[in-house]
Amino acid sequence: MDIEEILSLDDQRVSMFSRLTEAQLRMELEPEKGVFIAESPKVIRVALDAGWLPTALLCEQKHITGDAQDIIERLDDNVPVYTGSRELLAQLTGYTLTRGVLCAMRRKTPPTVETVLKDARRVVVIEAVTDTTNIGAIFRSAAALGIDAVLLTRDSCDPLNRRAVRVSMGSVFLVPWTWIDGPVSSLHNYGFRTAAMALCDDSISLDDKRLANEERLAIIMGTEGDGLPLRTISEADYTVRIPMAHGVDSLNVACAAAIAFWQLRTP
Repeated sequence: MDIEEILSLDDQRVSMFSRLTEAQLRMELEPEKGVFIAESPKVIRVALDAGWLPTALLCEQKHITGDAQDIIERLDDNVPVYTGSRELLAQLTGYTLTRGVLCAMRRKTPPTVETVLKDARRVVVIEAVTDTTNIGAIFRSAAALGIDAVLLTRDSCDPLNRRAVRVSMGSVFLVPWTWIDGPVSSLHNYGFRTAAMALCDDSISLDDKRLANEERLAIIMGTEGDGLPLRTISEADYTVRIPMAHGVDSLNVACAAAIAFWQLRTP
């Protein structure tokens, strides 16, 4: 396998790492032709193990025979490997690389909602959450705490955003996920009851036994600023709050999600 050194910030061969925006990488109209960027050897290994296909690798020179060696050995001969100094790569990408390795990987066409929910019992619906760090953290908690699938409304952040992937530590490759286009209430068609996490007069406590006893439950999380839309709340089977002390009324959405996932895990 040839390893090609990058000497200039203007090298077009690595534009996917330096110049293309997240929207350009994504290619919404033809997602199967789009790419995303996985950062750090650990995250890249998780993606490879999960069957995601690499299209190019960029790493610091010292990692060719170091942290990236086993990754390079797994690549097909037609996948280019680019390298350069730490300083040049930091200028090229705009940030110092985490463990000095980036991998461009081919996107997949998202599965249908029906496919994702087929054998699921506990799922989370992410509605209008746009912060990449929160998305990554929710996925990491979902993977760790037994959530079977993640559904996102179209106004939420892309889970394959570079920062979301990194914060998730590769969990976006472990938990089935897709976009949901209809109202969250449409999950009733798949046998799910819905629990909207929201502070309302009729909210029940997260430890209410009715929630844990549901055979199939969708936990709906909204942005911590505006919260969930009134329509989503009104159509939910349950409105749920996390009991808190000292007058604190809410938690960061990623933190709240982790607590809800643990409490409502599959019985």
